[in-house]
Amino acid sequence: MSYTTLISADTLNQHLNDPNWVIFDCRFSLADANVGARTYRQGHLPNARYAHLNNDLSSEVTDLTGRHPLPSFSLLAQKLGQWGVTNQSQVVAYDDAGGAFAGRLWWLLRCMGHDKVAVLDGGIKHWQKQGYALTTTLPVVKPAIFRMYLDENQWLNAAQVRDQLAAKAIKLIDARTPERYRGEQEPIDPVAGHIPSALNRAFQLNLNANGLFLPADALREQFKQLLDNTPPKQTVHMCGSGVTACHNLLAMEHAGLTGSKLYAGSWSDWIRDKNRAVAVA
Repeated sequence: MSYTTLISADTLNQHLNDPNWVIFDCRFSLADANVGARTYRQGHLPNARYAHLNNDLSSEVTDLTGRHPLPSFSLLAQKLGQWGVTNQSQVVAYDDAGGAFAGRLWWLLRCMGHDKVAVLDGGIKHWQKQGYALTTTLPVVKPAIFRMYLDENQWLNAAQVRDQLAAKAIKLIDARTPERYRGEQEPIDPVAGHIPSALNRAFQLNLNANGLFLPADALREQFKQLLDNTPPKQTVHMCGSGVTACHNLLAMEHAGLTGSKLYAGSWSDWIRDKNRAVAVA
C-alpha cells in the first residue's frame, strides 16, 4: 500500500526501519531560516533527512521572482537521489507547523511524477504526543538514482493567472490569514492586499484544535462550498510565496477533490509588477 496525501504517526512508526521508506524533516521558520536545521540536530524522527526550504526546496530569489521561487528540478532530483530516494520509495514529510512546510516537498515530488509521498498528520508534535521517540543520530544514507517525470502543468505563472482570471477560467484561493488577505496587515511583503477576485481560505482551517487535518468528508464539504461548482481542475491555490498554498492543495487531494494547481510565485511574485491589480478589504 502506498500513501499519497496524509499518513498517521501510528502507521509511520510501523515502517520506521523499512528500507523503502524515506522520511524528511521540513521544519522551517520565515523569521529565522536556520531554526529548522538547528532543531533537526537537537532531535528528529529516526532516519529522517533534513530538507531546507530555502536551500533545497526553492531557488535563489531575484528581482523578478517571489520569495520562494521553484527549485531547479534537475538539481532537486539529484539531491533526492543523494538522500536515498528512488522512484519506488515511499516518502514521508513532516514539520512542526501543521504541514505548512512539509506540504511544499509533497507538492514538488508530485510535480516530479512521484505520487508515493505523504505528509505526517500532526507532524513532529503529534508524533511526540503519541509517545514515539526522537533521535539525534544522523541517518545512514545509501545514495540512489531518482528519475523525475516533470509535469509543468501543475503550476501557473503570473501572466497565466491574470489571463485565466480575466477569462473566468479559474477560481483562485488565497491561503493567507484573513488579515493579510484583506490588506489590514502585511508583516512580510512590501505591498498589502490580494489579487482581485481571489477567495480567501486560510490554510489553518484545514486543521482541528490538535493540529490534525479535518476528516476528508468535512474538508470535501467545505471546499465544495467555497468552489461553488468550479471543478477542482480549474482551481488554483496561492499564498505569500507558494509554500503554504500547498496545504490547501493537499487538503483538497485528501478530500478527493483532485487536480487543482498552484500559482507558484503567489503574492510576493504578483506585486513585483506594479501594473498588476491589487485589492484590499
